[in-house]
Amino acid sequence: MCGAPVVLNMLSSGAGSSSDAEPLKHPVKILTAGAPPPAAVLFWTESLGFEVSHGYGLTETGGVVVSCAWQPQWNRLPARERAGLKARQGVRTVAMTEAEVVDPESGAPVRRDGSTLGEIVLRGGCVMLGYFKDPEGTAKCMRGGWFYTGDIGVMHPDGYLEIKDRSKDVIISGGENLSSVEVESVLYGHPEVNEAAVVARPDEFWGETPCAFVSLKANRGGQQASPTEKEIVEYCRSRMPHYMVPKTVVFKEELPRTSTGKIQKYLLREMAKHMGPPSCRISRMGVERAFRGRIVAFKVSVSPIRRVSTYEISRLVRAL
Repeated sequence: MCGAPVVLNMLSSGAGSSSDAEPLKHPVKILTAGAPPPAAVLFWTESLGFEVSHGYGLTETGGVVVSCAWQPQWNRLPARERAGLKARQGVRTVAMTEAEVVDPESGAPVRRDGSTLGEIVLRGGCVMLGYFKDPEGTAKCMRGGWFYTGDIGVMHPDGYLEIKDRSKDVIISGGENLSSVEVESVLYGHPEVNEAAVVARPDEFWGETPCAFVSLKANRGGQQASPTEKEIVEYCRSRMPHYMVPKTVVFKEELPRTSTGKIQKYLLREMAKHMGPPSCRISRMGVERAFRGRIVAFKVSVSPIRRVSTYEISRLVRAL
């Protein structure tokens, strides 16, 4: 069977917790694509007895052209580590000539270190010739024989690529590029979170800040209180750099989805935009408060004979 990651999430959430869920008697193979699947969702789905395969493709490529080809030696790894490997998009299929992650400006391949961001580009016989009666749109995405997908990703040392975000979904906060997919993966690891989507919210001080839209799992026992916005923020703060932590958490009964189950982020972006920016005075007060608590340590760490640039100060603020 096939299904988007949201379908896997529905399967794992509907089965309840791992303590009361009975695995399938016979393994069921399922292919997931359409959005980057969080590792936590893959872990719970496979714990139910599903064998998940992960693929990547676009309408412009006529279907799945990149697949996370499974390596036998990975079977010896812990389940959560296997889920993290399977969350990567993978390597090209036989129908695709080349798949690469490149610098969108120069077109040069990025370092294969799993952290240097670039745009995913494809080349092969199944890539479209162009958009119908849209030469401008074709020229934007077809350059130098490559199809520029608009997906931002990294290339790992073993040659497996991994999507970090859509270019339009990247959040630029205080000069830092934040991956909404990475924040969402952490949110999906919270035991009470059913669905999560992170978009940019305008901010007068930082430019943009992460805004998380979250739907919670049904409280079957009725005994445990639902997590608060503060608790969700603290959960993220303990698991990611502080500058990536959502500054706003919005709880909704259900996130808007397409007929195929993909979360409609453009609607959430509009909601975040209409929420307006937080008070600039509050943001500045937060920075001043952080400086008062760290200024002594900052003075000690900087040599007295070297001037401190504004860039270094901004990096200090982002780390608080």
